[in-house]
Amino acid sequence: MPNKLIHQTSPYLLQHAHNPVDWYPWGDEALERAQTHNLPILVSIGYSACHWCHVMERESFENHEVAAFMNANFVNIKVDREERPDIDQIYMDAVTALTGHGGWPLNCFLLPNTKPFYGGTYFPPKPAHNRPDWLSVLRAIKNAFDNKPAEIEQQANQLTYAIIDQENRFFKTLAYPQSSLSFSPQQADQIFDRLSHIFDTDDGGFGNGQKFPQTLSLRFALAYHHYTRNPLALQHVLFSLDKMIKGGIYDHLGGGFARYTVDKQWLIPHFEKMLYDNALLVSTLASAYQITKSNAYKHAIEQTLAWVERDLTHPNGGFYSAYDADSEGVEGKFYTWQKSEIDEYLQHEAPIFNLFYGVTEQGNWDNTNILQQQFDYETLAPKIGYDPEELQNLIARCRKQLFRLREDRQKPLLDDKIILGWNALQISAYCHAYQALGTSRYLTIAQQTMQFLLSAFAYAIAEKDNDTQPKVDETGESSLFGSEQGRLNHTYKNGVATHPAFLDDYAFLIDALLNLHQATLDSSYLQQAQHFTQHVIAHFKQPDGNLFFYTPSYQHDILLRKKDNYDGATPSGNVTMASCLHRLGLLLDQPAYTQQATQMVASITDSIEKYPSSFSLWATTLLQMAYPTAEVAIVGTQYATFAQQLLQQYHPNLVLMAAQTPNHYPLLNNKPASTDTLIYICQNYACQAPVNNVADAINLLLN
Repeated sequence: MPNKLIHQTSPYLLQHAHNPVDWYPWGDEALERAQTHNLPILVSIGYSACHWCHVMERESFENHEVAAFMNANFVNIKVDREERPDIDQIYMDAVTALTGHGGWPLNCFLLPNTKPFYGGTYFPPKPAHNRPDWLSVLRAIKNAFDNKPAEIEQQANQLTYAIIDQENRFFKTLAYPQSSLSFSPQQADQIFDRLSHIFDTDDGGFGNGQKFPQTLSLRFALAYHHYTRNPLALQHVLFSLDKMIKGGIYDHLGGGFARYTVDKQWLIPHFEKMLYDNALLVSTLASAYQITKSNAYKHAIEQTLAWVERDLTHPNGGFYSAYDADSEGVEGKFYTWQKSEIDEYLQHEAPIFNLFYGVTEQGNWDNTNILQQQFDYETLAPKIGYDPEELQNLIARCRKQLFRLREDRQKPLLDDKIILGWNALQISAYCHAYQALGTSRYLTIAQQTMQFLLSAFAYAIAEKDNDTQPKVDETGESSLFGSEQGRLNHTYKNGVATHPAFLDDYAFLIDALLNLHQATLDSSYLQQAQHFTQHVIAHFKQPDGNLFFYTPSYQHDILLRKKDNYDGATPSGNVTMASCLHRLGLLLDQPAYTQQATQMVASITDSIEKYPSSFSLWATTLLQMAYPTAEVAIVGTQYATFAQQLLQQYHPNLVLMAAQTPNHYPLLNNKPASTDTLIYICQNYACQAPVNNVADAINLLLN
């Protein structure tokens, strides 16, 4: 018999809907039951592509003895961390404060008032790996809750205070006049120097353990190189990207990147593939391509976007969230190969393919083969009597053949919910790919996706029942009669948008709108960006500070409102807002925006300097404020062509407006008419003499 998750839309929650555990979704029914019956709450948090979440489900949550104890003694709540990152943040901080580490599955025990008092991550069915078994943990928690209520309440209060204190450590209250805030190139030098100490110069990336792409740190290094010409910065970025696109983390047959590798050589991925990782990697590769014009980066961009379009695109708009690591109950089975399979299918071309990708009889992981590019075409071709282009064509042909064979395998589970913020990141990726490669289809997809998001995710008010969450039909069109000004939802599935959008949803959306404005020169995107910015300021801003809460003022179902500060797998919502406010302030001549952006960065400067890998986009934003922003205005009949050519060049700190004739926008206002199309380059409140060709404009930007 299904439990109370059966009516949810989250694929992760639906995976647990037939467990014998009487799971509740987070909501009033579960929380009121805990209070009415004075029962401890278990909040178990995971996501659909989480391998160890599936393991704990099989071992414990499908065990009838364990389920019976849980049902009798706890209110059991399942949370999809991707659907409710606000809940995940609070209880992840609690478990990290208790144990020194976090991860998923996350299992946290709460008082009926939702204050946490104990928790951990994965617990085995029997004691192992210095971890107690799950049933013993449950019994100990229940015993302590019943017999030591004062101690449990004291621990809950201390832990709640620790969560608040932990967050506040990273920010400082500004005690000096607003006008004195500034950043220097020397600060950027210090940040880069500290970051460079964790460069892995053998295998690329950062650190010497398992490898995440850490695209935000790579983007800081690219921007730093742009201003300083420090060769180490560019060298490490390109070296890291080369290692990734040759490694097992990259899907050489189907395109796209796995979330991370468990080794330092980028060989053995944890095979789950996330939309947000790939969006950020495409944006980073696009910047690298603008600098190098490398065909390898172009290929990785095109193949990754082809995977997104083929496997992650909803027929009516928007992008799905992720693919699981497992298929047929085996991690990586969809992606790995026996040499005999390749030999049989590729026949006489198999030896060259196997050599190129390191395929052997014994395999390179668990008696099977993960494809990893071993050679460059130019290096291998002369050794085996081929022309490089001929070899490239052979390998491409083999890849297509094996891809078709692989498509007949059972695919990993698809998480088909559509998340607002992740889709906005993907729109930005398409904009960056369009600017780098000039592929007009990418811009079309970005525009269509934005249209879908603004319609499908709008929070609308029903005509007869203001408390009913509106439905959106499968075309993405709202079926209701109006919407609250600027209010959006976080997730969408089966025509239904749910849960109030969070800060990063809005921040990534505003950033995507600004990127679309720059790519299309359509001022309506700029107006929409300002519209949502005003909503964020009204409903997310601290009343006594310049930072933003993660949750809006109209959401009331969580223990406390946190501030989103770390740059993790995705950028912090706060720093994305700081970057957007900086750009909007210049584009719209709104000093209040630029001043708030400066204060936001200043409030966290100490943490940026100490922990640059955890505050990488903050570091990039500081860098953009330490050096002048290039303000570009283009006026004349060739404005669109000039803008497109200019944006093909990498520049980490540029705002641009362009039109056929001057208009009311500050950058374009009062520009004199001319028979030529003129490009104006301004910075630090001063403009250079206009030029009438893109080459001269690029020289001005570089000098």
